[in-house]
Amino acid sequence: MASLESGKTPPSAPPRSSERLNVLLTDRIGWLGLRSGQILLTIGLATALVFAIVQLKLVMIPVMIALIVAAAAAPVMRLLKRRLSALLATTITLLGGVVIFGGIITLIVFAVQDQYKELVSSATDGLGQFQEFLTNGPLPVDQAMIDDGFTAIGDFVTSSQFGSGAIAGVSVAGELITGALLAIVILFFFLKDGPEIWEFFLSPLRGERLDRGRRIGVTAVRVLGGYVRGTATIAFVDAAAIGIGLLVLQVPLALPLAVLVFLGAFIPIVGATATGILAALVALVANGWVVALIVLAIVVLVNQLEGNFLQPTVMANSLKLHPLVILVALTAGTILAGIVGAVLAVPIAAVAWAIAKVWNPPAGAQPVVTGGSAPRGAKAKRGQARTQR
Repeated sequence: MASLESGKTPPSAPPRSSERLNVLLTDRIGWLGLRSGQILLTIGLATALVFAIVQLKLVMIPVMIALIVAAAAAPVMRLLKRRLSALLATTITLLGGVVIFGGIITLIVFAVQDQYKELVSSATDGLGQFQEFLTNGPLPVDQAMIDDGFTAIGDFVTSSQFGSGAIAGVSVAGELITGALLAIVILFFFLKDGPEIWEFFLSPLRGERLDRGRRIGVTAVRVLGGYVRGTATIAFVDAAAIGIGLLVLQVPLALPLAVLVFLGAFIPIVGATATGILAALVALVANGWVVALIVLAIVVLVNQLEGNFLQPTVMANSLKLHPLVILVALTAGTILAGIVGAVLAVPIAAVAWAIAKVWNPPAGAQPVVTGGSAPRGAKAKRGQARTQR
């Protein structure tokens, strides 16, 4: 009271430790440090996840392939389940897919077997023409350099390094067979019990988190299935157009090359172009420069029609990605898992972006219902309303 009467202010109390910590964390440097730590932690967790996936790729790749195929076959499964049991519908869908895929492989084998001798003869003649071009053309290459190259190839084939590579190839073949069988088994259960499996993973969640999980499930199946079906449609059109052109021009192995174009179209931007160039090279070896240039023109025309007409029309209902995102995803997938990673990278990136867009619900959105059952919160509200009435 005496200090107040004399007009002097009392000394302020020293700031507590919690207040000092709050100031340190909320100023500019503290905010930057917190955000940097969060970013580093996120990068570390993502790196650990990717490392774990790469180490378990013999399991993860079949799971992802089965998930993509199951999402693409979801409309067929829904149609069959309305009339048949889940087991019978799954069996019909799975056997139908195996028959179609096996039929394509059989056609390729027979086509290659019928035209193998012709292709070997054409390749031998083309190799001779190429060798003559090197020795007599404008490039500074003489016969001695070519002979040294063939000698080096022969030494490598007979070396122990080539033998160990062959053994590694046998190991890779075993992994491919194992992965294919595992993918078929996983695909069977995804087709039969896919919604139930997702509901099992969502069972610990409640309220808003449960609704978010349901949105993620519905969005992932819709985007992934639409992307795969749209890409398959575009790939079929590309393969049919290029295959018909090869048949008209009487290029050897037209059917296998068309199938390669179809498969290559699942690798965006580079796949269809690379397989089209391969078809042009085969035409160059077997039919000469004129036919090869015509095949190349057909490939360019088909790619232009795909980019300007087919992609906007067929993929209108699917999620679109910027070409830069596609290139980054392709590069990362190829580094992590080779060709399989290049095929899987873009649909996975598309689904990830779609999930990010539906992470928060839109204003006034209703809870998502999957598998024919309503969310627990909706059921509880309806029960309370009945009780009050």
